[in-house]
Amino acid sequence: MAVRRSSGELRLITKPLAATYTGGVRRIPLLRGVVILIETLVLGIQALFQSANISLEEEEEEISAPILWGVLIISFGFAIALFFVGPLLFTHHLVDPYLSSSLVSNIVEGVIRIAIFFLYLGAINLIPEVRKIFAYHGAEHKVVNAYEDKAPLELDTVRKYSTAHVRCGTSFLFAVLIIAILVFALLGHQAMWLRILSRIVLIPVIAAIGYEVTQLSANYAGNRFMRALVVPGLALQAMTTRQPNDAQLETALSALRGVIEADELRENG
Repeated sequence: MAVRRSSGELRLITKPLAATYTGGVRRIPLLRGVVILIETLVLGIQALFQSANISLEEEEEEISAPILWGVLIISFGFAIALFFVGPLLFTHHLVDPYLSSSLVSNIVEGVIRIAIFFLYLGAINLIPEVRKIFAYHGAEHKVVNAYEDKAPLELDTVRKYSTAHVRCGTSFLFAVLIIAILVFALLGHQAMWLRILSRIVLIPVIAAIGYEVTQLSANYAGNRFMRALVVPGLALQAMTTRQPNDAQLETALSALRGVIEADELRENG
C-alpha cells in the first residue's frame, strides 16, 4: 500500500497476505469468489483506516477486531438493505399488486436494484473525497494496464493507458446485479419472509458466480461474445474511476513496484 502524506512524501507499506487469501481455496472455482468478497471487505476497510491515519500524519494504529467487525457488519447490512431488501419491498408493495407473473416481478425488482446502484454511484460522485478515491482507482487501473502490457513502469508511459480494466471490482459488482436477477427469478413466488431470507443467504452464491463470470470474460476477452459481456462493466467504470493527476499516478506506481519487489524477494527465498 502506498500513501501520500500531507507533506507530499510517499509512504510504502508491504505486508504478506494471510494464508486465508493465498491458500488452496483461492484456486477452487466458486469458493474463490467468496474469498475475494471477504478479502475486499476486510483488507479494503483495513487499508482505508490505515491510509487515512498516515495521510493525516497521525499515529499508526492497527484497527481492533471489534471495530473492524463492527464496520464490516454495518457496511454489509447497509448494502443488503439498500441493494437487496429495499428493491424487494418496493416491488412487493408498489408493483406486485399489478402483476401476476413472479418472473416479471423478479425482473422488475432487478431493474430497480440496478437503478438504485446507479443513483448511489451518482450521489457519492458528488463528494470531493470520493472523487479523489476514484482518481486513485483510475491510477491503479492505468499502472496495472501498463504492467500487463509489459510497458515500462514510468510516469510518461502509464499516462496513455485506460482507466478501465476488465477485472475491476466494478465489473464484478455489475455482474452480481445481473446474475441476481437470474438466480432470484428461478426461485419463483415465495412467502415474503423466504424472499427476504433468500436475498441475504444467496449473496455468497451470487458473488461466487459473478466472480467466475468476470474472470472468464477477462481470460477470453478476445472472443467476440466475451467482449460483448465486458462492455457494460467497462462502461460503468466511468462512474467509479476518474483521470488521475501525476501525483496519484506516482502513488499507484509506487504501490505496484512494491508488490513486484516483494514477490521477487519471496520467490528468491
